[in-house]
Amino acid sequence: MERIVSLGARSYPLYIERGALRCLSPRVNLARKVLLVTDEGVPESLRTLVLSQCGQGFLEVLPMGEDSKSFSACERLCARMLRENFTRKDLVLALGGGVIGDLAGFAASIYMRGIDFVNLPTTTLSQIDSSVGGKTAINFCGVKNIVGAFHQPRAVFLDADALASLPERHFVNGLAEALKMGLICDPEILALFEKEDWRSHVEEIITRAVLAKADVVEADETEQGERKCLNFGHTIGHGIEAAGGLHGLLHGECVALGLLYFLEDEALKSRTLAILRRLGLPTRADVDPEKVFAALTHDKKGDATGVSVVVVDRPGHYLFRKMTYDELRARVFAGVDVP
Repeated sequence: MERIVSLGARSYPLYIERGALRCLSPRVNLARKVLLVTDEGVPESLRTLVLSQCGQGFLEVLPMGEDSKSFSACERLCARMLRENFTRKDLVLALGGGVIGDLAGFAASIYMRGIDFVNLPTTTLSQIDSSVGGKTAINFCGVKNIVGAFHQPRAVFLDADALASLPERHFVNGLAEALKMGLICDPEILALFEKEDWRSHVEEIITRAVLAKADVVEADETEQGERKCLNFGHTIGHGIEAAGGLHGLLHGECVALGLLYFLEDEALKSRTLAILRRLGLPTRADVDPEKVFAALTHDKKGDATGVSVVVVDRPGHYLFRKMTYDELRARVFAGVDVP
């Protein structure tokens, strides 16, 4: 399946199919210098598969984890491109999860003021969320994604075969973002999660979530308005993640918890909790609420008076609401009433 994300001169195709990583060319011009950026958790077989299609391929394998979303890792990538005499006509391939996609995309956005990059996401989280939309970033001073740029990929390849080696926790972690898209855009995703054999519908869940996100990105590329709905679950979710020092709960697990704070309908909250339990995602966080709230003060959606948050009042329908820091503090310290 091919779906064009229509953004004028920055439009690009999404290829959603099993085996997509085996046929990058001729869909992407690989007849140039290519820097393949990946991490130690990506199977060597996938690295070899991608490199075998590149005439002039250079490999950078980074440590796994959020520590790689840093200025030092970005410097390493830029230094390698400079050392290999990369020009503006050359290419960066990001093969991995959200950390690799965000980092490699950011390096591509600043090297020579911007060169091409292509996203090859290998986790459920990155396939559903970070690979589409052009947000690239690194972490700084303990704050997630605080330094970054919008830099759209030239193409995105979503290959379900790449998910086969994921540990169960990491596989399920990414499905929190699909649940988010079901709550704000596509209630059919919720129904798929509720089926007895939901695992047999995972590819459909991922596809529906990605297509829903593409629709949102097309309507608001640089998050001036409606695209802010994609922040649902992230306001307090990022706070929970930061409170763990970026080494506690996984990102999707934190988003799953963050959703619960802003569900306005009790029946929908109960339904969401049931789905979280089916997936094995957490429904409580053992973190210091003071640290969670402190992280909210660095929220990119905030100003001196408060933070713009997304609330959901019924399946597939969201609202934007400005909350003062006092209101947010009260929600954080009250926690979520889990039946």
